[in-house]
Amino acid sequence: MTTEMSETSGSSGAAASGRHIRWNKVPEVTVYFWLIKVLCTTVGETAADLLNEKLGLGLTGVSLLMSVLLAGVLVVQFRTRAYRPAVYWLAVALISVVGTLISDNLTDNLNVPLETSTTVFAIALVAVFAAWYRTERTLSIHHVDTIRREAFYWLAVLFTFALGTAAGDLVAERMNLGYWISAGLFALAIAAVAVAHFALGLNAVWSFWIAYVLTRPLGASIGDYLSQPTADGGLGLGTVITSVLFLAVILGLVVHLTVTRRDVVEADRSPLQAN
Repeated sequence: MTTEMSETSGSSGAAASGRHIRWNKVPEVTVYFWLIKVLCTTVGETAADLLNEKLGLGLTGVSLLMSVLLAGVLVVQFRTRAYRPAVYWLAVALISVVGTLISDNLTDNLNVPLETSTTVFAIALVAVFAAWYRTERTLSIHHVDTIRREAFYWLAVLFTFALGTAAGDLVAERMNLGYWISAGLFALAIAAVAVAHFALGLNAVWSFWIAYVLTRPLGASIGDYLSQPTADGGLGLGTVITSVLFLAVILGLVVHLTVTRRDVVEADRSPLQAN
């Protein structure tokens, strides 16, 4: 499940028509990608809890604040001409928080059953994929190189986080396995997807998106294990220490990738076609 970048060019008129106008806006999928993705999902879980506790705005107020911040970062992301690690991963971190808050609002404020929210988010994600494929004839993240494709991409990412949150909470609530065992369960599920892709030929695009959804409950389980009190089965580090720790690691990795460009494929290499 690796990606390569394609260089594209064009005018502002090309952007409106959806033609390729710039480099791919998504990094190459390497071990760095998955590591930062899991770290961001962990931050999404702990930061959402932390903000809700410390700001005193309530779940709805925090959700509105984080949504405004996310919108601002996405504006910057859409205006960049190519993948920029700092902007891209800031958007992912914020969208992980917003996706978590959307699911939490439905569960805690509107009393929507987790079964219902999980089903609704799954349907919404499938609808995004259907519209994306109908419009672009591809779901490949190797060619997120137009404004329209990027809009589909970020909408799909948002629903993966919301779906992962609801599904993860549903599994944790129904099976009551504890944080560490839950993390192991989701890690095994991701490993099964990898085996299905590399050994059994499961489609690369679907392998990527299934794993992408599963990393959300994996990261949440890790975050809860580290932050929750020992009486509840956690390590008791608290949301502040856990959030700061993971943000520091994310920052270090993003700086490393910015300097080394290890998740950027040179423009003269041929893109991996995946539909």
